Amino acid sequence: MYVSYVFLVCQAAAIKKIIPMLDRILIQRAEALTTTKGGIVLPEQAVGKVLEGKVLAVGPGPRNATTGNHIPIAIKEGDRVLLPEFGGTKVNIDGDEKKALFLFRESDILAKLE
Repeated sequence: MYVSYVFLVCQAAAIKKIIPMLDRILIQRAEALTTTKGGIVLPEQAVGKVLEGKVLAVGPGPRNATTGNHIPIAIKEGDRVLLPEFGGTKVNIDGDEKKALFLFRESDILAKLE
């Protein structure tokens, strides 16, 4: 229990260092299931790409060309979103592939899940 708490605190500190700009959104993809309900372990090649993620941070929004004010983004931190199969900019935290985060533009997000 203590180890997972330390991991979460370290990850939260690293995420605070990444602040998306304008209409960019920082997302952590959901992990793919590697075992079935019956306990069968699936190889990595059989597991498809997960198209769902959790929003960790949101930029202030794009600027209005006439007034210069930020246009608010419809997605908030903590929302679950549907992602495209390809796209986004991969951001590695501490060089670990498992902690990889992705930066997407607001227009790239397909849907907000409830």
